[in-house]
Amino acid sequence: QVQLVESGGGLVQAGGSLRLSCAASGSTFSTYTMAWFRQGPGKARDAIAVIWRTLTYYTDSVKGRFTISRDNAKNTVHLQMNTLRPEDTAVYYCAAAPGSDVSFSSSSYAYWGQGTQVTVSS
Repeated sequence: QVQLVESGGGLVQAGGSLRLSCAASGSTFSTYTMAWFRQGPGKARDAIAVIWRTLTYYTDSVKGRFTISRDNAKNTVHLQMNTLRPEDTAVYYCAAAPGSDVSFSSSSYAYWGQGTQVTVSS
C-alpha cells in the first residue's frame, strides 16, 4: 500500500505563488508515476501535472506557471505554483501509479492523497 499526504495549500492573492508538497510511503518511490490533480466546485477531477522518472508533463492551463518536481531520496513530490489565477481555486490531490507510464487519466492512479485546498482571491 502507498500512502500520500499533501500539504501547503492555503489562501493567496492573484499573481502570487504557493508550493504544495506530497509525502509518499513506499520503498520504490523512484519508479512511481506521480501526478497532481485538481477539482474545482462542480467540476471533474483533472490532472494538471505529471512526472515520470525525470520527465514532466503539463496541461495547457498551467504550462509555464506550475512546476512539478520530485525528491526520490525523501519520497516527496512538489508542485510550485506561480502567477496564480482565481480559476486555479480547487482542491489539489497528489496521486501515485506504481510501475506505470505517464498518464493524465485518473483511472491510471491507484493511490490518492486526501487533498489540500488552494484558494486564489481576485
